[in-house]
Amino acid sequence: MDNRYTKNTFDWLALSLVPGLGSVGIKNLVAKFGSPEEIFQAKLHDLMSVENIRKELALRIVKREFSPDPSRVVKKLGKLGARIITYADPLYPAPLREIHDPPMVLYLRGQDIPSKSTFVAIVGSRNPTPYGLKAAEKIAQGLARRGLGVVSGMATGIDSAAQWGCIEGKGFTVAVLGTGIDVIYPGSNRKLFEKITDNGAAITEFPLGAPPEPKHFPIRNRIISGLSKGVVVVEATKKSGSLITAGLALEQGREVFAVPGSIDSFKSVGCHHLIKQGARLIENADDILDEFGLNYAFAPITDTFLQYRLPLMEDSEKLLYEIIGDYPLHIDEIARQGNLEPGAVSSILMKMELKGLVRQLPGKLFVR
Repeated sequence: MDNRYTKNTFDWLALSLVPGLGSVGIKNLVAKFGSPEEIFQAKLHDLMSVENIRKELALRIVKREFSPDPSRVVKKLGKLGARIITYADPLYPAPLREIHDPPMVLYLRGQDIPSKSTFVAIVGSRNPTPYGLKAAEKIAQGLARRGLGVVSGMATGIDSAAQWGCIEGKGFTVAVLGTGIDVIYPGSNRKLFEKITDNGAAITEFPLGAPPEPKHFPIRNRIISGLSKGVVVVEATKKSGSLITAGLALEQGREVFAVPGSIDSFKSVGCHHLIKQGARLIENADDILDEFGLNYAFAPITDTFLQYRLPLMEDSEKLLYEIIGDYPLHIDEIARQGNLEPGAVSSILMKMELKGLVRQLPGKLFVR
């Protein structure tokens, strides 16, 4: 056993590596026997008296059958610069203890999760619109600037935008992975993962080497909501995994918030459904703080976000800037609304791109 781990911590890890023994089973065993050490010393018939502990599972505990070997896991964690937090550890996040099936062991890379911080989860589409990305980033940045942390799943799209926004706002962000702590998924988020572990934390209940299997993500969603005081959904279809997280949040007694979108965008159907069901409609971080009754004296009164100072614009640029919003607009529609020739509009938009006022998307679509 690695001397950085106490025997109690090692026993927690070992128990979590008994094949077929999940969090609820471990929780039930600990409730009866008091500690993993006592569980490993228990008789077969006593183990079988615990709810959901079948004979086959009880035999594995008695015979100390682990997969993989806990000692090898500890060594690999050391090489990764990772560690484990057990349910009995004082550093274990208190909000997670409140849920029905808290993970008994968390693998962590990065910083200790602040025990007194309030966290908000931000989740949504993996293929969002520019509007959704902007909303997620700004809300996360606003929360961070007001002292709150942001939890998400480090998926592409809304998750990533929210976690980048929190980092930009100098806040603490937690990425809850659907893989082992040694598996960065998606690979394109390696830079984000490094930023998160430098200033926040990446956590998972899945063992080392666990791949990004589809079944893992709904399982990890209960941790995203469980860590948080509330869950914000930004762009979600009716069958989105984000709605699963929202449902879990309600079961756990958390608040659910939704960002409204265009009635023409199918990616906002899920958010509108949540609002109809009673979720709080929000537009910015202040709306969330109001719901929580959290008021910070150092916060600006007028706006959660630092105001972005626009560069000087010519009259024609101001006209197009007013026409172009947060949803993509085709160049022909911009020309029609501005009553200008397409050639002139193309030239003006090029100048505006260089100034950072607008961004061109595929298909001659433009967005602020």
